Amino acid sequence: MSRVGKKPIEVPQGVSVEFKHDAIQVKGPKGELNYNFPESIKISMSGNQILVDRGSDEKSDRALHGLARSLVSNMVNGVSQGYKRVLEITGIGYRSQVKGNKILFTLGYSHPIEYDLPAGVTAAVDDKQTTITLNGIDKQALGQVAANIRKLRPPDAYKGKGIRYAGQRIKLKAGKTGKK
Repeated sequence: MSRVGKKPIEVPQGVSVEFKHDAIQVKGPKGELNYNFPESIKISMSGNQILVDRGSDEKSDRALHGLARSLVSNMVNGVSQGYKRVLEITGIGYRSQVKGNKILFTLGYSHPIEYDLPAGVTAAVDDKQTTITLNGIDKQALGQVAANIRKLRPPDAYKGKGIRYAGQRIKLKAGKTGKK
């Protein structure tokens, strides 16, 4: 039995859970999320806990058991507390600013880069324009947006310039030593 899959999921106050044929809908103070789970996975409610069970011990069902439980748990946490991802911009002249539903980047290219935020993800930039805080209720969508933004200018291995996750350490390489 999956160690992750057999853990019950606590449903906090203010979060409602609805089951349809093969889908679960979680509503909370921050919004609502839906998940269509596989037919071999059974999701049920017991008191204020959500239980995830699998139909058989086939390899594919065992693989989906822990995954389904993690996805439902992320949905419950997302609609109750939300998720946050922080990105840092390092480099002279590198900066960003939020304009409505877009983020404008100046990252050393010959042109500014405009990044459209998807629905459900919001961004805020600090006063120095070097720290971007992304907020959202869908953990997967938020992580994908953060990865796409980081891909615009990944951290350089020699000088450390670029966009990195907050707290990410970059091991810098030594440059050339010069001719003799």
